[in-house]
This record gives sequence, structure tokens and C-alpha cells, in this order.
Amino acid sequence: MSDELRTLAALPFHFVGRHPKSALVRRCRGDDVEELSTQEFFDRIRDFSLGLGALGVEPGDRVAILSDSRPEWVIADLAALTAGAVTAPIYPTLPESQVRYILADSGARVVVVADETQAAKVRAVWDELPELSALVIMDPEGEPAASGGASGREELSLADATGRGHRRLMAEDGLGREYKERAAAITPDQLATIIYTSGTTGEPKGVMLTHGNVASNVMDGSAVVRVDSEDVALSFLPLSHAFERAVVFMYLFHGTTVTFAESLETIARDLGAVKPTVMTGVPRVYEKFHARVHEAVAGAPAVRQRLFRWAVGIGLKQARAQLAGGSAGPVARLQHGLAERLVLSKVRGRLGGRLRFVVSGSAPLSTPIAEFFFAIGIPVAEGYGLTETSPTLTVNPLERPKLGTVGPAIRNVELKIAGDGEVLARGPNIMQGYYGKPEATAEVMRDGWFCTGDIGSLDDDGYLTILDRKKELIVTAGGKNIAPNPIEAELKRSPLVAEAVLIGDRRPYVSALLVPDFAALAARTGAEGASREELVERPDVVALFDEVVDRANAELARHEQIKRSALLPAEFGIATGELTPTLKVKRRVVAQRWSDAIERLYQESAP
Repeated sequence: MSDELRTLAALPFHFVGRHPKSALVRRCRGDDVEELSTQEFFDRIRDFSLGLGALGVEPGDRVAILSDSRPEWVIADLAALTAGAVTAPIYPTLPESQVRYILADSGARVVVVADETQAAKVRAVWDELPELSALVIMDPEGEPAASGGASGREELSLADATGRGHRRLMAEDGLGREYKERAAAITPDQLATIIYTSGTTGEPKGVMLTHGNVASNVMDGSAVVRVDSEDVALSFLPLSHAFERAVVFMYLFHGTTVTFAESLETIARDLGAVKPTVMTGVPRVYEKFHARVHEAVAGAPAVRQRLFRWAVGIGLKQARAQLAGGSAGPVARLQHGLAERLVLSKVRGRLGGRLRFVVSGSAPLSTPIAEFFFAIGIPVAEGYGLTETSPTLTVNPLERPKLGTVGPAIRNVELKIAGDGEVLARGPNIMQGYYGKPEATAEVMRDGWFCTGDIGSLDDDGYLTILDRKKELIVTAGGKNIAPNPIEAELKRSPLVAEAVLIGDRRPYVSALLVPDFAALAARTGAEGASREELVERPDVVALFDEVVDRANAELARHEQIKRSALLPAEFGIATGELTPTLKVKRRVVAQRWSDAIERLYQESAP
């Protein structure tokens, strides 16, 4: 059995042969943790794959998955892939119209959905989807609707579809062997998945990735982010996103036990139950943890506040020495031992107490947040990539990280900087193109290099620094170029700021929209009963955020400085369209929704 993964279809056969465990995949449900052994997990993948065949799925057909992250998501994905089908993930937060677009554009033959809420979206648009023949529901309410008949449509539960596959296995001689041989015949250049970019702007594009694209990235990423069969991972990011999906493939390849959180809202509870040794997240998750810790400390007695600041300072001193390749002296080591016992271990305990490291991706992680995690004894491996790159291009290695960068290219990936500062990439992980959009593909592929759309720089050691998205650079009316992301990250260092969006393109000066962390703000001001609209208008609250802006401005060039700011009375959300499912801000939507607030910032000349 090979130590390399050449196709995703080979993955189930790899882990069932190499990593027999009583609990390979788990899911938090209330106070319980449901478990699947390696063999049970493999059997469900095989049986559902054979069930898809019973539904008429042929190699090359599209199977869509519309669900939150859970074991059944991975089962559906690997079942389709081992059948030679092509999976099309759909975020469960998307509205009916976007679900219809992806199902229609991909030509899905079967869609696997989480529950009746998602099934209702499909039923509402099914008449517009002539190629869709079956709806499979993971958690149906009662019996699915009658199937078959002249309509050619079929609804059934995942259990029923899996049962069909198992009955085929029992009735058809040699079917298990045929299943394995068919999966083994799949080649790296075959299309594996079409992932529709959630996108912060524009219409979704279907990114075509082959088995070899993703499998190579899993292997090359594993050379930097090292996990093994002794590790326990907590997964809570959407599997519809290329980042978490590839990470879960990596976990399974190495026999790491994967536990899915019940939801984003239960992460704190599930951390305590699972006590993971590794975890992936997006910067907003780590920023929220940082803010909650500081919020708790702010409400503690003065002596405890001083102890916390001292301990984190000691941890940061030791971390910076190690990051610089040195080591702390004997006195510093004694101080660190005391800080560890009194404070740092307790802070880590809020994350389960066993984390060896965490991985951050999908958006830039600010250096102060990364330093905080290093200081409390949890190293951060920050990666960078895009859906179009399967997804990883770089990882900041734990043994020699450079904070503020996203690390060097992983093996087999090449990077270079174009004349205009854009990061270009080449390697076995680069997509085949955008499905049905040759013109859009041609715009981003030049002489074998993929144009990332990010502005960056490479240092002498090959470490990449991302400055901003090329399309997000602000060009003021005075012609000054400003990268908003670093300034927004500086503003979000404050525990009071949940989101920050810079405004200023073709404007006379830069301004900012600030979304308060309302829990932290209420605790700070003692205004738990006040409405959010009242809170953001209070002079003392405005003064607090003016101080945040002033601190950020102190580090900025004159043309970058924020001249005006507005406090918004509502959080950004996925449901309201301001955030993507991976919690990135959609600037265009924010600008449209809060256009009145923006215009007020420019109704009179700047101070």
C-alpha cells in the first residue's frame, strides 16, 4: 500500500487498511459524542457509493452536497468520489436562488442534503432542474415524499440509499471487489470536484479540481503540518470550503481522529468535551477567543489583571526568543515556569488543554493575535491559498515561523511576484479552470501561472507576505494607494471591535465602519439593558472607539489615517449577506447596506 495519495478515491482504502480504530470519526451532539470506527466509516462510504449506483449515478455525473459539516458530509463526498462521480459542495447558508444556480450550473444528478430545511430549498426549484433526478436527505422528518413515477424524481433518506447499496453488496457476487477495482482505476487527472467560490464579489464560479490537484496538496501540506494517528482534531469550519475539506482528507490519511463540532455556536462546549490536540480555524475564531479572554480579565480584580498581563508578557518574551531562533535565560525560564502554572495553562484550558498547535487559514491573521497564541503556549501554523489552488500554497512552518508572513511555498509549488506586485503560483495543485467559463479562466491563467489576485512580496528566504487583495486596494481621490486589511486588523486588535471596514476608494480621505463587540462593550460600560441603537450613539461609547482609532492612526502614514468613523448598531452576518460562509467580509454588500452611514461620513469636510 502506497505511502502517497494519488487520488481521493484511494483514501478510504488507505485508512481502512492502515488505521483501524474504534473511533476514527466522531460528532458532538448535545452532551454526547457519537463515534464511528474505521471499519464502520468505510462500510458506510462503500454502501452509499453502491447506493448512488442504484440511483443511476455514472462516472462523471455530478453529486451535490448541501449540508453542514458532519460525518455524513464526508461519507457522501467519498462515496461519490469512489464511484467516479464529481462532487459539488453547496454552503447550507446559501439562499434558494444560489442553491438553484449551483445545481443548474453543475448539472447535478443527485443532491444530498442535511435536513428538511435544505430539502425545501431543492424542492422549491426542482422544476427548473431537469437533470436532477434524486434528493437524498440525511435527517428526514418522517418518510420522504413518494418517489419514482412519471416525474423521474426520487426522494429518499440517506439510510435508505445506503441500505440499497448494502443489499446490492449482499446480492451481487463480486460487487465489493468491483467497487475497489473501479475506485483504483480512477486516475489523478480525472475531475473530482467543482467548488463554487463563495466570493466577496460577483457571481460564483465553479472551480474544477482533479483528484491529483487535491491529493497532491494533501500530501505536500502534510510535509509541513504534521499530524498522526495519536492526534485528535476538532473540526467546525464548513466542509464546503476547500480549506477544511482538504484538512479532513489529511486527517483521515494519517489516521487522526476527527470530531465534528455540533455547530459554530457550540465550539466552546465541544472543545471541553473533545480536548483536541490539533485544530483549524479562521482568524475571526482566534480573534474572538483573544477578545473573550481579555474581556474576562477586564472584569477580574486588579491583582488578577496584573498577574495576567505579567504572565502573558513572560510568555511573549519566551516565544519571541524562540521565534528568533534563540532561547530564554535561566531567570526567564524560572519566570515562565511560574507564569505557566499560575496563568498560561489555565488559559489553554479554555481550549481543551491539549492543543499541540492550531492552523489558521482563509484570511490574514494579525501578528498580535498570533503572538498571543504563541505566548500562551499554542503555536500557530498560518497557511495561505485559494480554492483555485486546492487550496494551500504556503504554510508558516512551526519550527521556523516568521510572524507577519504566511510562510514559504509548500513542496512542489512555485511562487513569483509579477511586476504589479501580484502573487503568481504554479504547481500540481492549480485548478483546471472555471467550469463553463473559458474567458474567466483565461483571465487568471498566464503561461502556466495562476494569478492569485493578491498583492504580496517574497523575502530572501522565500517567505511570502500578503499585503492585500488586488481588487480591494483603496485608491483615494488624491491618488494614494491604501491596503485596507492591515489597518482593519489593527483596529480589530481591540476587544471592543468585532468588525472593521475601511472606506475611501475615490474619496477625499479614509473613514471606517466599526461593528462593536456588543458583549464586551456592555460589560465595559455597564449598559447591559440598553439597545444597540442607543449604545452606539452614547458619547462615552463614541469616545471609547475614538481612542481605538487614534491608537491605530498613530502607526499609520498621514494619507492612511482614518479621519472619521461610524459605529454600526448591528453585527455583520452570513444571513444578511455581509459575510461569506468562511466569515470574510463582503465589502460590496456592506457598502450597499450601510450606504447612508457612509455618506454621512463625507457630508462635510474632514477635521
